[in-house]
Amino acid sequence: MPTATRSIPIKVDLLRSLLLFALLLLAWTEAKRHHRQHCFNPDEVPEGHVPTEFLSRARRWDRHSAVQLVPYLEKELAEGRRHRRHSGSNCPALRVQDLRHSSIHQRSISPWSHRIDEDENRYPQKLSFAYCLCKGCINASTGLETTALNSVPVYQEMMVLRRKPCPRSHVEATPAPTHPAAFTLVVDYVKVPVACACVLPQSNR
Repeated sequence: MPTATRSIPIKVDLLRSLLLFALLLLAWTEAKRHHRQHCFNPDEVPEGHVPTEFLSRARRWDRHSAVQLVPYLEKELAEGRRHRRHSGSNCPALRVQDLRHSSIHQRSISPWSHRIDEDENRYPQKLSFAYCLCKGCINASTGLETTALNSVPVYQEMMVLRRKPCPRSHVEATPAPTHPAAFTLVVDYVKVPVACACVLPQSNR
C-alpha cells in the first residue's frame, strides 16, 4: 500500500507535465498559423512603394545613410556631374590645397565614391553603395598612391525586405482569387558598403 500511495503524486506530476506540453504545442501551432505569410496583389501596392503593414520599417530606412544619399546621387547623375560607374583605375592624387572644403570621402587616404545599387525585388529598391577609388592608399607625404597598403570597403549590415513569389500552398488555400503575380515579403539582411579604409595587406605567411 505505501508503494501505491507514493506512485499517485508521480502520476499527477506526469499528467501535469503532459498537459503543459500540450498547451505549449497548441499555442505554438496557433502562433504559426497566424504568422502565415501575407500575399499582396500588385494592384494593391504601387511600384516602388511599401505595403502599409511595413511603413514603420520604411521610416527607419529613411534614417539610413544608404537611403539618404540616393536623391543626391540621382540629382548629380541628372546634372551630368557624376558618371554611373568609373572604369579602370581612378585613384586621385591628393593635393593639400584641395582638401580645405572637401568631404571626408575625398580627404581620406583611402578615398571612395558612391553608386546607386538598384534591385526591383528589394525594399528599399535603391541604395547608395560606396566603392574604393584606389587599390592601394594615398601616401600622405607625396599625395600619390602606394601599393604598400590596401584600400578595402567597410560594410554595415542593413535589414531589408525581399520580394518573393507567393507560396503555392498559400495561393491554393486562399478562398478569394489570387493575382498570378502575387508576392510576399520576407526579411533579409544585406551588407552595404558605406566607406573605405586603408589597411595593411594580408600576409601570405
